[in-house]
Amino acid sequence: MAYRRILLKLSGEALMGEKQFGIDHNRLDQYAKEIKEIVRAGIEVAIVIGGGNIFRGIQAVDGGIDRAQGDYMGMLATVINGMALQSALEKHEVFTRLQTAIKMEQIAEPYIRRRAVRHLEKGRVVIFGAGTGNPYFTTDTAASLRAIEVEADVILKGTRVDGIYDKDPEKNADAIKFDTISFTEVYEKGLNVMDMTAFTLCNENKLPIVVFDMNTPGNLKKVVEGEKNVGTLVEF
Repeated sequence: MAYRRILLKLSGEALMGEKQFGIDHNRLDQYAKEIKEIVRAGIEVAIVIGGGNIFRGIQAVDGGIDRAQGDYMGMLATVINGMALQSALEKHEVFTRLQTAIKMEQIAEPYIRRRAVRHLEKGRVVIFGAGTGNPYFTTDTAASLRAIEVEADVILKGTRVDGIYDKDPEKNADAIKFDTISFTEVYEKGLNVMDMTAFTLCNENKLPIVVFDMNTPGNLKKVVEGEKNVGTLVEF
């Protein structure tokens, strides 16, 4: 395996599958099976999920909701997604822990870095919910922060696109895919990999990023095995 400990970043929208809103349980089950396979191979797995399939804080402003209040609402949506993924993983006999940046002891552990690391060492999948616990930060930033804190080897950003392109491949048939790209090149080309705060955190802490298509069965395992041409590696 190319990595020992990973942080997998999933968007909330990815959980919608073919639906327009909420959680597609077939997609959730697929993800659980993919994660189970790499856990059984000895990979230590931490996960951050967005909440965009339920609520996006930044959209709340358009409806007259205060931005900070909207962001807290979005954090709660990530906890709902985390609970759903936890249930799906446990159905496949994968031991998990859900930790949240906002205390809600009845359903999750509070985030404690040392406890999270210990869970990972014991082979449990640790799901981080509620973002960073602070408004104005995205779940991309939460993923970068948690990955650095638990000393993950890499962030794996699972998307619906199979890597990083020089322009939007869904709108441009002539878009060119990068197999590898440096952090400096991403800055220079103005490519949208993660939000700037999250991306800069990874750059400053020498944490590589792999962007790949999570919806293609087997891709997650191929990435952790170090297979080339599956997604795009952002390195130094």
